[in-house]
Amino acid sequence: MKAIVNTCICSLLAAPTRESTLEDEALYGMVVEILEEPAPGWYRVRTHYRYEGIVSAEDLLIGDEAVKSWEALPKKVIFHKNFCDVLSDPKVQGWIMQSVPRGGLVAPIGEPEDGWQKVRLADGRTGYAPEGILGEYHTAPVSDDETALRQALVETAMLYRGTHYRWGGKSPLGIDCSGLVSMAYLLCGIVIYRDAHIKEDFPIHEIPLENIKPGDLLFFPGHVAMYIGDGRYCHSTARSGDNGFTVNSLDPNAPDYRADLLKMITQVGSYF
Repeated sequence: MKAIVNTCICSLLAAPTRESTLEDEALYGMVVEILEEPAPGWYRVRTHYRYEGIVSAEDLLIGDEAVKSWEALPKKVIFHKNFCDVLSDPKVQGWIMQSVPRGGLVAPIGEPEDGWQKVRLADGRTGYAPEGILGEYHTAPVSDDETALRQALVETAMLYRGTHYRWGGKSPLGIDCSGLVSMAYLLCGIVIYRDAHIKEDFPIHEIPLENIKPGDLLFFPGHVAMYIGDGRYCHSTARSGDNGFTVNSLDPNAPDYRADLLKMITQVGSYF
């Protein structure tokens, strides 16, 4: 059976309790597969990017028919702002029906009018979102041109500037290292592995460090970063003083050079 995430950010936990470790987050409008019920009111689910965790039944709309109807609709993704409020009316004074984070999905109805897009929510309600916040929902790479796709990956990762570090996080409320790079790829239409290593059957393969280009990934023990060009990389780190999204350099002469990370590179990965 499948279900739709019906809350702003759905916590995928290690155990069926809110006090458990956060493993991942599924975002509003995403579809998950229900695998089992480990405890009353809790389900183990698998996301469309093949990550698993335990979620509260309260956060889901359960049922294959509801999922089939939702999946058949065209989608827009929250992209150009950290969050989007879906309002009851096409005006800022409308009441907030649902808040949706970057990466969450809504279904557009008709064409935008006066800067507002009418949208359908996962539970069937309709409301209005500022059209300028919405982006195209990509299920295939955003561009066939390698240079353009690499640039899109970097620009998307940089949207998370200012986000603090959250273990298991993948939203502007908090994001970890693999959450950052996997969301950048996902928003550009590419599903990569959500953890900090190269995994077989996902489209990242190892390359030499000297061949690295923007959009490629740097792997360290338990950590991953995205190379953004000019000897620099962005990542989300819990290190004191950084506490989230930051940019560092591979150049030993740069003020933001991190010798500890450079010495620990285990692999360089590329989609290309």
